[in-house]
Amino acid sequence: MAEDMFSGWGIRTLSRAERRYNAIGYHLGTVWPHDNSIAVLGLTRYGYRTEANRISLALLEAAEHFDYRLPEALTGFQRERIIFPVPYPTACSPQAWATGTPLALVRSMVGIEPVDGKLVVDPDIPAELGRITADRIRAFGKLWEIEAVGTSGHVRLASG
Repeated sequence: MAEDMFSGWGIRTLSRAERRYNAIGYHLGTVWPHDNSIAVLGLTRYGYRTEANRISLALLEAAEHFDYRLPEALTGFQRERIIFPVPYPTACSPQAWATGTPLALVRSMVGIEPVDGKLVVDPDIPAELGRITADRIRAFGKLWEIEAVGTSGHVRLASG
């Protein structure tokens, strides 16, 4: 989360402090939404919810600039200097693994996990998002509904 690694749109593949850093270098400073979603899930798992939410919000805000379809990679330019995320020049969009990013971010914020044949939640929903709900989540041969606001949430079996 150091400034040389976090662009404001996500975590870079290489620190700005490195000699080889290049904001438009494929693996030399770009931001990969998919890789960031894996980092978010790891941060959440180890209790770094504030940091995970900071990255999640940055990626969701970036998605707004791409009709909510994140590209394969973004340039690593600092957000304070360029007010919109710049896609990597030859980034694929859609890109299969990038399409899973928002689902991983929501999973992190809701804190949804399968436990002993049921779904449980441990939410930490940023105030900017307010509330997250999902209906008809299939798990354990059943359909579930979830709702989370702030650090409160509940799971129930879907009716019907």
